[in-house]
Amino acid sequence: MKIAGVILAAGQSRRMGRPKALLDWRGDTVLGRMTGLLGAVCEPLIVVLGYHAEDVGAAAGRAIRVLNPNPEQGMLSSLQCGLRAVPGEADAVFFTPVDYPGIQPHTVEALAAALRASPAPLALPVCGGRRGHPVAIRRALIEEILALPAGAQPREAIHRHLDQAVLVEVADPGILEDIDDPESYARLREAETRG
Repeated sequence: MKIAGVILAAGQSRRMGRPKALLDWRGDTVLGRMTGLLGAVCEPLIVVLGYHAEDVGAAAGRAIRVLNPNPEQGMLSSLQCGLRAVPGEADAVFFTPVDYPGIQPHTVEALAAALRASPAPLALPVCGGRRGHPVAIRRALIEEILALPAGAQPREAIHRHLDQAVLVEVADPGILEDIDDPESYARLREAETRG
């Protein structure tokens, strides 16, 4: 099975005050962490840029860079830009916003294994009864998300298929913890240091 990866890094990072993708994470950037994480199971890896595109793009390593010309339109527009760049031979896609650097490698590997072992249209990681990132979808859902109108949310397509989803239980609170502001970034870094 060929799995592509899409990392959404087009946001303004208004609440953080600086690009989240470029924050430090264990001696790397948050984007560096995320490309390494998904790159272990995803080929190709696509990073969607928008605000701060030049600086963030410079940290994208070997990933394919795709520009969202209208990042102010939100996450769906960025995801659609990324999904349009997925090659036709890809059977499935992992996608996640860039700001989940606490996701653990075993979660990504477990999701890939679940997708390979089941004909389900999607696989979602679950920790403590809550679904998180990354989201793994098969090709049919790519087309559904691309067909969503402006102003919709990607979860609208996901929720249509939740009863068919493979839910992968993981001991990984990182799937739930995004770094949206300086406080959440400090909390997650502190938890990583303790762990």
